[in-house]
Amino acid sequence: MKRQTLNKIFAALTLCTASTLACAAEPVTLTSLDWPPYTGEDLPDQGASVAVAKAAFAAAGYTLKVEFYPWQRAVALAKDSSKHDGYFPEYYADELKQDFILSEPMGSGPLGFAELKAKPVTWHTLDDLKSTKIGVVRGYVNTSEFDARMHSGKLKTDATGDDLKNLQKLLGGRISLAVIDKNVLTHLMSTTPELKGASDKIQFNATLLEDKSLYVCFKKGARGQKLAQALNEGMLDILPSLKQGDSYWFTPLLA
Repeated sequence: MKRQTLNKIFAALTLCTASTLACAAEPVTLTSLDWPPYTGEDLPDQGASVAVAKAAFAAAGYTLKVEFYPWQRAVALAKDSSKHDGYFPEYYADELKQDFILSEPMGSGPLGFAELKAKPVTWHTLDDLKSTKIGVVRGYVNTSEFDARMHSGKLKTDATGDDLKNLQKLLGGRISLAVIDKNVLTHLMSTTPELKGASDKIQFNATLLEDKSLYVCFKKGARGQKLAQALNEGMLDILPSLKQGDSYWFTPLLA
C-alpha cells in the first residue's frame, strides 16, 4: 500500500467528519489482527480497514480504538470480554450470527491460493483439489464450500497460525497451495524479510476462490445493534469521499 495515498484519503475523511469530531465522541473498542494491508498495528493509520472504520465511526459520533491480537484471541475477546465491542475484518459465515451482529460490508478482498511458480495448480472446481495439500490459517473463515469440504475431510488441509507461516511452508514444499487474500500476499511478499527473494518463486493462482466482502462483527445485544447501525450509517456518510469513478469504494485505499 502506498503510505501517501492512504494518508491523503484518511485526511480527507477526517475533514469530512470534522463537525462530528468537534463534539464529545463515544468510545468503541474493537479487536483485530496484523493482516496487512487491511489491518496492522504498525501500518499507516493501522491499515486500510481501520482507516475506513475510524472515519465511519467518527461520522456517526464515535471514536474507535483498535487492539491487535493473534486471530483466535481477537475473536475470543470480542465474544467474551466486556471491554470489547467486537472484532474485524471478517468474512461472512452463517454461524457467526450465533454470537455476533454483522455490519454491512466495508470493503472486499480477492481470496484465492498462493502457489509455487514452478508448480502451478490448474483447477476448476474444489473436487479437482481433493488430493492437493492446502495450507489454511487456523480459525479463519474461507468460503462456505471450502470450509464444508475441509471440515468433512474432503480436502487435505494443513492449519497454521498465520499467512506468513503458510507461505514458508509453501516454499519448503510442505504444501502445494496456501489460501490467502491477494492483497495480503502482495504486501507480505514486498515487505517481509523472511520472504526476501520469494517473489521469483511464489505467485497468486489464476483461479479465484471468491471476492470476499469484509465485515465488522459486534457482540450480540442492544449495544452491538446500536454500534452496527451507527457504523452502517457512517459508511454511507463517507461513501462519496471514497468513490473513484465506477471503482468499488474500498479500492482506493489499497492502491
